[in-house]
Amino acid sequence: MTNIFIKTFGCAINQSDSEVLAGYLHNAQFDITDNIDEANLIIVNTCCVKKPTENNFFRYLDEIKKLRKPIVITGCIPQIMPEKVKEFSLLGTSQLTNIVDVVEETLNGSVVHLLVKEKNPRLNLPKIRRNDMIEIVPICSGCLGAPCTYCIVPQARGKLVSYDVTQIVKQILEALVENVKEVWLTAQDTGCYGKDVNDSLPNLLRTILDIHNKFLIRLGMINPNHLLEYMDELIDIYKSDKMFKFLHMPVQSGNNDILKKMKRKYSVEDFKKIVEKFRKEIPNITIATDIIVGFPTETKEQFLDSIKLIKAIKPDVLNISRFWPRPGTQAEKMKQIPGWETKNRSRYITDVFDWISFENNKKWKNWQGPILIDDHGKDDTFIGRNYAYKQVIVRSSSDIFGKILNVQVEQITKHDLRARIIG
Repeated sequence: MTNIFIKTFGCAINQSDSEVLAGYLHNAQFDITDNIDEANLIIVNTCCVKKPTENNFFRYLDEIKKLRKPIVITGCIPQIMPEKVKEFSLLGTSQLTNIVDVVEETLNGSVVHLLVKEKNPRLNLPKIRRNDMIEIVPICSGCLGAPCTYCIVPQARGKLVSYDVTQIVKQILEALVENVKEVWLTAQDTGCYGKDVNDSLPNLLRTILDIHNKFLIRLGMINPNHLLEYMDELIDIYKSDKMFKFLHMPVQSGNNDILKKMKRKYSVEDFKKIVEKFRKEIPNITIATDIIVGFPTETKEQFLDSIKLIKAIKPDVLNISRFWPRPGTQAEKMKQIPGWETKNRSRYITDVFDWISFENNKKWKNWQGPILIDDHGKDDTFIGRNYAYKQVIVRSSSDIFGKILNVQVEQITKHDLRARIIG
């Protein structure tokens, strides 16, 4: 058998794509290995949304080149900057179903570049899950309308294409037959689902909730401007027992002038309004958001507006990104903030949030309730999620992966909750 090693960088969509690549290769009688030393060929699924991730990829590439093994590069980097990796076989973001041909040609000594953007199928494809408990379901691809000034994703993924609801449901049903417990609905922006086909995210969610099986749904990132259109509908949907009480809604800046320069289609006030209403209607909901520090022209005062916003809303999860100019974007041409300054701002907001996160987790001390064990930890520990998608660490000498257990939280950290099993 020929062994294939797959390395994945980036988001849940990339994880899903790698699962499909593995599925196609397995069906073609290739073996998928977790040991790169055993591999006859290496596939690297790339991401370039953030410059540090891109840098990590190129460092990784330098290392694996030393192994002198055939390499296939997939994902965003070959789609956007093929000239930087042209010595290797390349597979574009819409060419997943051709992975077997590309691998076979590469093993035979050819260098293949397959980067044409096409509307190829993305659902109900063969796959090997990274986590047996989790089904990652892309519900759409690409973006709607003019891109944000800093974002490179449209160059890789193109314009919005919403996937057929019957195909989405079919994939979920087949996963549930295979004992999946969590369904992750993912996209570049789940909120714009259906806007190209006269449908909507609430309609899709209601259809999925009508599935009678027992499972939990994690909704992926949704932009505030879309959420505003159907906020009351989405709140009602979130009250379902099947929905993780987890809302990932990026704000990116606490200053309206910076949001305009980013071409974000909402205001700070809009963001606050949504957070306040969700928290009022769904107590203990986990609010996750994103902040970019050091966007071009951002003054110290405008940065401090982001600090004020974070202190005011006290999110449970904060993804902090230093601004990095991405090739071909409008923001690349703007006046840049010095790197040392964005680094200092990033450290400052990280320190502020670390305290907020610890204080937020205090409310879970002594909490009792069920968690779904959906991952393995280190040293006889397992990772579970409660109804608010809070990460709960438990210890067990026996294998409890995939089980629903009652626990009591005994300790908290800024990152997670530590609990003991009580039933």
